Amino acid sequence: MQLKGSQKKYLRGMAHNLRPVVMVGKNGVTNDLIGAVIQALDSQELIKVKFIDYKEKKKALSNDIEQRAGAELVGMIGNIAILYRQHPDTDKRKISLP
Repeated sequence: MQLKGSQKKYLRGMAHNLRPVVMVGKNGVTNDLIGAVIQALDSQELIKVKFIDYKEKKKALSNDIEQRAGAELVGMIGNIAILYRQHPDTDKRKISLP
């Protein structure tokens, strides 16, 4: 699913009050971290990932997380990436895009 610019802007606005649920630390992007991202996306659809380490590589690592988790990078704010993945079950979707 490819999001339009207006949809990304809408999701960034929704993510404003969210706290980061996954932190990228000294171990970098591991399979456990990807598992945590996938689990968070399954329950919330829209999450923030904070880069504590690897701040200079945050864009490349965000793209890696995006690919491996099957999500879409909505935006980067400082050292925080905002990821979105629509829930496959229409009954469990929490976010309806404009």
